[in-house]
Amino acid sequence: MFQPGEEGFDGAGHMIKEGVLTASGKKADATYGIHVMSSAIPQGSFTTKAGTMMASSDELHVTVVGMGGHGSQPHTAKDPIPVAAEMVSALQLLITRSFNAFDPVVITVGQFHAGTKANIIPDTAEFQATIRTFSAENRTRIQAEAVSLCNSIAEGYGLKANIDVIEQYPVTVNNDAHSHFVGTVVTDLFGTEGFLEMPHPVAGAEDYSRVLEEVTGSYVFLGASVDQDPTKSEVNHSPRAMFDDAVLYRGTALLSELAVRSLNEMV
Repeated sequence: MFQPGEEGFDGAGHMIKEGVLTASGKKADATYGIHVMSSAIPQGSFTTKAGTMMASSDELHVTVVGMGGHGSQPHTAKDPIPVAAEMVSALQLLITRSFNAFDPVVITVGQFHAGTKANIIPDTAEFQATIRTFSAENRTRIQAEAVSLCNSIAEGYGLKANIDVIEQYPVTVNNDAHSHFVGTVVTDLFGTEGFLEMPHPVAGAEDYSRVLEEVTGSYVFLGASVDQDPTKSEVNHSPRAMFDDAVLYRGTALLSELAVRSLNEMV
């Protein structure tokens, strides 16, 4: 797969719909994907883990509809700003008091817009949040409970909330046998120092998760840091991120070996 639109445009989803997984005439037996990382992982090293590797990703868009007025007379208006602000705080409380800490949920409000001047109460206030989960069950549950909570808060103050949940990508889940197989092949190719076991999943999301829902396999990270100490490098989405192209041959070698050996040993 030479995948377009990985960041936000669901390139893998489109390719699956267009038949990439059956392009050879039958459905693929196994699937492996590599994502280079500009930080955290030593240059040229691979890492992966069995089971959940990356989070799901969805967005929550909320518009609180009130009634504008003058800031000196808030009792004559229906101020949407404190109601929306209460929703932002309540969503964090929902997570910490309703969800198991060992099956994490993350909600981060990245946008909050309201008003035009200090002394004017606006008609609306709106915010947008990203929702990350590490299980399909929590993904379904937090969507429903976040909507219910925001509606209840709005109704409690006599306001209305217009809420949309925009689903993006499911949880990225590796097959246990295939993720262990990746570690074996990496070690055979590049020695024990070439492979690192991931200690825990990461909260980033990935549309390659759609491929793994269809075909068994494993996703893999490849360190491409330009710094000797990858912990000092800028992360992938930073405008200052830099990648060392010299590691690409290692990715090519791994994918080639995985293809040959998985057909002989894993299928």
